[in-house]
Amino acid sequence: MADYGKIPSAAKLQPKPFKAHVDDEKLQAMKTLLKYSPIGPATFENTAEDQGESLVSGRNRKYGMRRDYVTNAKEVWLNEFDWRKHEDHINSFPQYSVPVTDDDGITIDVHFMALFSEKPDAIPIGFFHGWPGSFLEFLELFGILKDKYSPKDLPYHVIAPSLPGYAYSSGPPVDQNYTVDQMCDHMHKLMVGLGFESGYLAQGGDIGSFVGRYLAATYDACKGMHLNAYMVGPPDREDKMNDVDEYEKQVMQRGPAWRETGMAYGIEHATRPGTIGLVLSSSPLALLAWIGEKFLEWTDDDPPLDKILESITLYWLTETFPRCIYPYRVLMSGKRETPYVSKPSGYSLFPKELVPVPKSWAAATANIVSYSQHKKGGHFAAMERPADLLADVEEWVPKAWKGGDGAKL
Repeated sequence: MADYGKIPSAAKLQPKPFKAHVDDEKLQAMKTLLKYSPIGPATFENTAEDQGESLVSGRNRKYGMRRDYVTNAKEVWLNEFDWRKHEDHINSFPQYSVPVTDDDGITIDVHFMALFSEKPDAIPIGFFHGWPGSFLEFLELFGILKDKYSPKDLPYHVIAPSLPGYAYSSGPPVDQNYTVDQMCDHMHKLMVGLGFESGYLAQGGDIGSFVGRYLAATYDACKGMHLNAYMVGPPDREDKMNDVDEYEKQVMQRGPAWRETGMAYGIEHATRPGTIGLVLSSSPLALLAWIGEKFLEWTDDDPPLDKILESITLYWLTETFPRCIYPYRVLMSGKRETPYVSKPSGYSLFPKELVPVPKSWAAATANIVSYSQHKKGGHFAAMERPADLLADVEEWVPKAWKGGDGAKL
């Protein structure tokens, strides 16, 4: 069997192999709670056949999660879904855990999935997920890399961490505030601690896009970023603001629709994280309704139920939700600045991204050297269109690693 688990000899951190596994008792407790979780009563808003299309997804869910979907999902989750098979799939990729301490002395036990190359000139790339995602988003993309390359010819070291508070990483401290910048610092220290002090690249979407931008803007070692979500407003220069092609004009219509009907969850996360964290920790069915809605609304096509249940089961069994929504307090405040990134940057524009922006808007905040438009795909690009996203990353990497603004090593 090919060994993608050889940590670079230059690593200063000492990661320990990690295996995804939950005790039978905890798994059974989840099922018991699920079994006795009642499904709310039928209402016009959760049953009407003609309630109208969601402005976000375009599908018949104008008022949110439908009762028949939850009813069926509960039945499947209880009687057909096999978490052990998903654990086996997770464990088919090298997994690790390692303590990482930031400049403020806060230590996070960071979990990460990785494929390490045996090539001495392999290029390190960190893949950073968002909410309500996790490292699971990159399983298929990493699978494509395993099928395409052996450890001896893999051109990259690819690392997909669980952000602090997510999945198998430990959570932020409970006795002091923890910020997005500190989260990013932990991710930087993970990458350089794995032996990549001379340079690495960053890719991300959703919260991961903020991580990628912060790393590229802040640390010399991060040589460039590739994002599939440029969450930026219109540029100050009118010529840039009007430089929009027909495809971009069409997909940009999603932004106002999402702001009008899809942002309430984020305001709740940002303003009352304590409350919503406790609410959704009381019932796996409640977590399914809250998070499942996002997977259904933010994708181009409804994902398979098994894929949605995989993510929600991981969240429940690792108590992720109440530990992971701290970034919203800053990211939804409107007070966070968008630093310009002069390093070579890539942009993948998928049509069902929540707030798609044209290349010209992205270029006002970054040195865009690689840009792709896609016919299919939504907010969870790595999960929905892994081959497309990987192709974009592979097209961008040589431009970021060997060219432009001092990125050459």
